[in-house]
Amino acid sequence: MRSVLRPLILTAALFLPSHVAAQDLLLHGGRIYTGEGAAFVEALAVNDGRVAVAGSLADARAAVPGAREIDLMGAAAYPGLVDAHAHLSGVGFREMTLNLEGAPSIAALVERLSAWVEAHPGGEPIVGRGWIETHWPEARFPTRQDLDRAVRDRPVVLTRADGHALVANSAMLRLAGIDRATPAPEGGEILKDAAGEPTGMLIDNAMGLVRDKVPPPSAAARAEAVKRGADLYAARGWTGLHNMGASEEEIATQRTLAARGDLPIRIDNYMSAEAGERVLREGPSADTTGLVRVRGVKLYMDGALGSRGAALLEPYADAPGAGLIVTPPETVAAVLARARASGAQMAVHAIGDRGNRLALDAFEKAFEGDAVRLKAARWRVEHAQVLSPQDLPRFARLGVIASMQPSHAIGDLHFAPARLGEARLKGAYAWESLMKTGAALAGGSDAPVEKGDPLVEFYAAAYRHDLAGFAGPNWGLEEALSREAALSIMTRGPAFAAHREDELGLLAPGRLADISAFSVDLMTAPFEEIVGGRAVLTVVGGRVVYEGR
Repeated sequence: MRSVLRPLILTAALFLPSHVAAQDLLLHGGRIYTGEGAAFVEALAVNDGRVAVAGSLADARAAVPGAREIDLMGAAAYPGLVDAHAHLSGVGFREMTLNLEGAPSIAALVERLSAWVEAHPGGEPIVGRGWIETHWPEARFPTRQDLDRAVRDRPVVLTRADGHALVANSAMLRLAGIDRATPAPEGGEILKDAAGEPTGMLIDNAMGLVRDKVPPPSAAARAEAVKRGADLYAARGWTGLHNMGASEEEIATQRTLAARGDLPIRIDNYMSAEAGERVLREGPSADTTGLVRVRGVKLYMDGALGSRGAALLEPYADAPGAGLIVTPPETVAAVLARARASGAQMAVHAIGDRGNRLALDAFEKAFEGDAVRLKAARWRVEHAQVLSPQDLPRFARLGVIASMQPSHAIGDLHFAPARLGEARLKGAYAWESLMKTGAALAGGSDAPVEKGDPLVEFYAAAYRHDLAGFAGPNWGLEEALSREAALSIMTRGPAFAAHREDELGLLAPGRLADISAFSVDLMTAPFEEIVGGRAVLTVVGGRVVYEGR
């Protein structure tokens, strides 16, 4: 049986039932990159969910007689691309709630909010996410007054794209009891205007003041968010993701989907601090399908750079203050001690240079200077965005994985120079410098903070310009990766980070047949064409879970 992909013709996409069993496959008709540098082969044979042959078409065809043949028709295939840092439920909920991604101004945000209110009448709170102010002509955060122009009689909570700040309207502030006298919680900030009144902007731990007042989504909605997020990821060409901040309920939903054959991708979970009791006690685990694994726990050391919550060693260049430590050091130390004892893998969010130093210090202290055991644990720093010169080589020396998101750099380039100043930019988004020290990098997107598109992440890693082709003169283009390295941090890097380098990350005989194919050749296409490409085929363990028609 033979099928043909037509990657240059934009017609309907085919979402295949995930419960379709793995089948023998024969891929050919386009370059098939194995993941070993820029090497590619003519054909790939898949048998029993694993790669049988990566080589000539004749050899591959002989290995799987009667296999389903897939003619790539010029598309290019790669080892399955894995998002090493995303939030699966958040991705799904972004598709189910007010999506403010790409809003070009406060005026546009208000317009989208007004349209949502008109389309969704009622009295329940309105929840949205995805705005970011760094390109806006108003050159400021939104305020409660802005939101009040669209809706006054219903509470509104709109979270910034990075998830570290939100804006609430006046009705929401009243519901939460927030006024000029309300103290900010430790690790949070309530922004106020010149008269001392809350603007509606709440940073990091202060967000809990209003989120506690918003009714949680129903169990059905939460399950739908997991399924929607997984299906969207398969359609974009991802074969897996490392899911940060997962709950026990989300894991249960994933396992249910996997058991009935409806989970199209692999998921390695890192539990939220609140939900991490079991893995801290018992260590990592996996379901019977092998698609759902619980690796460890994700903690927050600091906040985000855009909202000035990232913890810096020196004050911000464009505002007073040096950021926030959002988890008390003694709490971090206690969790790390339990993780070391159980074998749970730690993933700690750290963005500022102080946040990163504290994370590395805490890791080193948890293992009492035993570098061999720390390296074997493969603990991770999530983001590792701004590093001091003294700390940059510590990742390789300690065996700590730098889990980084290339798209952050091409979004942040519009405000990071102002936040950090010239000197600190040298250690910002320092992918190539880290790689030269021998550090292990794992590339991700941080969706729904970013879109969650593997083509955007590859483009950002290898080109380091924004999507319009702009990069400032001080933006460290020397930190861009080669195309081969950019592919590696999205294939071999996540496999290593999740202790799966013997099964995933390469297309070689005996490896699990996880394959991503795109309409553009990432190794040769002009950069401006890459972000206009699309996924045409996603295969997970020999199962075709998505085909673009």
